Amino acid sequence: MKNLPKIALGAWAWGNDGTFGNNLTEEALKPIFDAAMDNGLSLWDTAYAYGMGTSEKVLAGFLQGLDRDSYLVSDKFTPQCADPDSATAMKDMIEMQLKLMNLDQFDIYWIHNVWDAPKWTEELAKYFEGKENVPMLGVSNHSLSEIKQADEILKAHGLKLSAVQNHYSLINRSSEYSGILDYCKENNIHFFAYMVLEQGALSGKYDTKHPMPEGSARAEAYNPVLNKLEVLNAELQKLADRHRVAVAQIPIAWAIAKGTLPIIGVTKTSHVEDAVKAMNVKLCEEEINELEAVANTLGINAIRFWEKEMK
Repeated sequence: MKNLPKIALGAWAWGNDGTFGNNLTEEALKPIFDAAMDNGLSLWDTAYAYGMGTSEKVLAGFLQGLDRDSYLVSDKFTPQCADPDSATAMKDMIEMQLKLMNLDQFDIYWIHNVWDAPKWTEELAKYFEGKENVPMLGVSNHSLSEIKQADEILKAHGLKLSAVQNHYSLINRSSEYSGILDYCKENNIHFFAYMVLEQGALSGKYDTKHPMPEGSARAEAYNPVLNKLEVLNAELQKLADRHRVAVAQIPIAWAIAKGTLPIIGVTKTSHVEDAVKAMNVKLCEEEINELEAVANTLGINAIRFWEKEMK
């Protein structure tokens, strides 16, 4: 397995599935991809569920012709996208995705969520058992007990759980409180933190006078609590000024300081620039505590409709 960079780049929005709106084109995304690769950000996180193959197709187009050792692809098995009655559903999904992306293998492959997860983790283990080239295997949106169960299933087939991917941010630290982060550290499992910027809500770009554009799922989730988010963004601004960076770079730096690998969604070249600069921001323990103390006072429930609080 190639070394992982400090940050992964997420192609969720590239699926144009309505979460971020539906206006992203390949022409607009290509400069973003190029900027990321030029700066060594070469780990790309996607899923068939992101626009039912749209995100994968766009990413695959950009990867064509590049040296296979120059990038890493993280993809997912989404149970809801598979035929539950098919005995070959796992094989069919993986091989369909590989063909879609014109790849021989993925670098990281995940069970996307916990819908009938033990069954699908077993199928995942059977598919990769005994194979010479096995990607890092991970689970996403799993609780601690579900993570342990997945680990045991994989171990029974001579495999290892290598990664966990959960929603983790200053306003959603349930993966920390539940012991998931500690379990990952103790068992040499990489913890990938998605939505560390809460889909832009912690970027300093939005406030009560400048809400998120109507018509997207994130606007529905965050616009009603922008008055509270303003308080946290003000604290983020203080640290951004202290470190001479943009606001969006502070939550990313916080996630890295917490020992996680953040996945940053990129829809503008500025998002890549934020990610690159954030890798060089070193927050001290006092600054981390200050941020978390402010976030804890806000009482924001950042759990989205597809998620649960980790316990």
